Amino acid sequence: MAAVSGACPCGLGLPYAQCCGKYHAGVRAGGGPFAPTADALMRSRYSAFAVGDAEYLLATWAEETRPRELAVAPTGEPFTRLVVLDKARGGVFDAEGVVEFAAFYPGGVQRERSRFVRRDGRWFYVDGDVQ
Repeated sequence: MAAVSGACPCGLGLPYAQCCGKYHAGVRAGGGPFAPTADALMRSRYSAFAVGDAEYLLATWAEETRPRELAVAPTGEPFTRLVVLDKARGGVFDAEGVVEFAAFYPGGVQRERSRFVRRDGRWFYVDGDVQ
């Protein structure tokens, strides 16, 4: 995993350690804090791709759709910007949520409409439709 200093890759403008970094560290430590909403989980997963944290990505993937292995560059994927396009449900009291986003990288953009579920107080990525 790449060392991160400065602003969090998710684009909220907070320092990484106070933003998605606290969720990444919490999962590695075997506890929380956990992302409180589907939007926060999506942003933290984007940041995990950007910093090369495959462990976090697998830990936040719903068991029924999680791959056995995940190839993520340890130095991070070359994402440059995240834009949230739409959200449905996914709040602190919801059981399901959807977040549509655009992840920009040199030479292109990946758009995805992702589905999330909340189980035992934790959000998990289920799957997404890449557009």
